[in-house]
Amino acid sequence: MRETAAAATPDTAQPSADRPRAPRVIAVDGSAASGKSTIGRLLAARLGYPFLDTGIMYRAITWAAIQRGIALGDGQALSGLAASARLDVVLPPPGSPDAARITVDGRDVTADLRRPEVEDAVSLVSRVAGVREALVQEQREIASHHPIVMAGRDIGTVVLPRADLKVYLDASLKERARRRYREFAAQRPDVTEEMVLADLRRRDQIDSQRAVSPLRPARDAVIVQTDGLSQDKVLRRVLALVEALQ
Repeated sequence: MRETAAAATPDTAQPSADRPRAPRVIAVDGSAASGKSTIGRLLAARLGYPFLDTGIMYRAITWAAIQRGIALGDGQALSGLAASARLDVVLPPPGSPDAARITVDGRDVTADLRRPEVEDAVSLVSRVAGVREALVQEQREIASHHPIVMAGRDIGTVVLPRADLKVYLDASLKERARRRYREFAAQRPDVTEEMVLADLRRRDQIDSQRAVSPLRPARDAVIVQTDGLSQDKVLRRVLALVEALQ
């Protein structure tokens, strides 16, 4: 049995006489290192909404598979794991800049999700149809309870096709590699920018060519190109999209 713990509906998400109603459900998609998690979290904090980066759920299953010695090419075993493992997603308080935390069968694995072995394997695990099916159901359940900003690679196309606003963040491969390398520089000094670029190229190919929920913008998504833009400028562009719907 899988249980999901989430924050209560934020009072700030309720419409009032002096404030227009904001979009209730916002989907933020994009490729690896496109900035979707950072922008999604900042956007949620500004709106007073909880935020969920669905990537932590795929990473949690990847961590569990590695711990249990499940072969990354064994789709049946990975699907069974996703269906049986109990994931508890604890969303941050509404308006908080903190990220969600996640436990697997009672163990908090949040700190393990960026380990190199998880980073290298998550695209292989997340392309398995049974894994995606199990986690998509959980993500929809979370979104059904309260306003939310949810980020991932298939939120607007598959998870929340009726989201009030869909944003797709995009950037060139070179720009994304530069950003990801900056993230890795302190923790993984052995990693070069060329290695990061090659890994992102590999992940893009896996994500865009997988049979289930391939990476692509939803037809009604607003595509925001982020090359050369600061986080503040990207956030302002997305906030303008939110305000246009009020």
